[in-house]
Amino acid sequence: MNTFKAKQLPMKSKTLIFLLTSLLLFSCQEKQSVKKENNKTPQFQNKGQELVMKMIEKVGTYQTLRSKKDVIYTYSYQTPDGKTDISNEKYIFDGELSYGKYDKHQRTLSNFEGTIEQGYDGKEFWLKNNGEIILDSSALKRVAFNRPTNFYWFTMFQKLMDKGVSYEYLGEETLNQTIYEIVKVSFDFENSKPTDIYQLYINKNTHLVDQFLFTVADFGAMETPNLMVLEYEEVDGILIPTKRKYKKSTWQATVSDAPWVKVNWTNIKFNNGLTPADFEK
Repeated sequence: MNTFKAKQLPMKSKTLIFLLTSLLLFSCQEKQSVKKENNKTPQFQNKGQELVMKMIEKVGTYQTLRSKKDVIYTYSYQTPDGKTDISNEKYIFDGELSYGKYDKHQRTLSNFEGTIEQGYDGKEFWLKNNGEIILDSSALKRVAFNRPTNFYWFTMFQKLMDKGVSYEYLGEETLNQTIYEIVKVSFDFENSKPTDIYQLYINKNTHLVDQFLFTVADFGAMETPNLMVLEYEEVDGILIPTKRKYKKSTWQATVSDAPWVKVNWTNIKFNNGLTPADFEK
């Protein structure tokens, strides 16, 4: 009587099948892992941080901004007494390199006549007047304030998710028939130097910051804030607060009838092909 016997696969074939099966199982597990990771709910410190994140997603994240590589724009600043600064600003986002050429500077280093240039090359702050290098220490201190300050104002919303930023949700408030969710933002950079405080008024409907209170720690103005009011413009997929005005306020966002300081950003252009050499002294 003949008994049927199954053919035995060669050892090499068994090994190949085992490897293919293992790879298939690993691939499936990997896809499931990625899917779970993508579906994970982001973890926030509190509601304040969550509201700030939603706002940043609306205006454009820092990753989106960095993808633009660099920016050139015209910066104008006018005080109530009519004194005006007009500068051509250039930044590279990677490394926070900064340059400003002031053709008009009635409030910034007004003791210099003619064109002034300020720069930060990633290591050093520098200043030129009519093409000549200025080494005056008090003037360079002003440059060391202006360069990072101008850069920060342009990237402020995106940088509110930086390490060391804390958020406190202060609740809702209705102003001029608009409901705002208020978030206090403070900073801890592990040094003894006092840092600014921001109080954001996030429009509950649009998720944009219509206005915010801010202090200026570098000038010791911590008790009385300023109120900054914003208007936005979309540039290359990013919502930028190109029109700004501010003046002294209370912590309840109550301002006087005093005139505003006005700040405008115009002619904004990203991806200009700037290199570190453009920021050298």
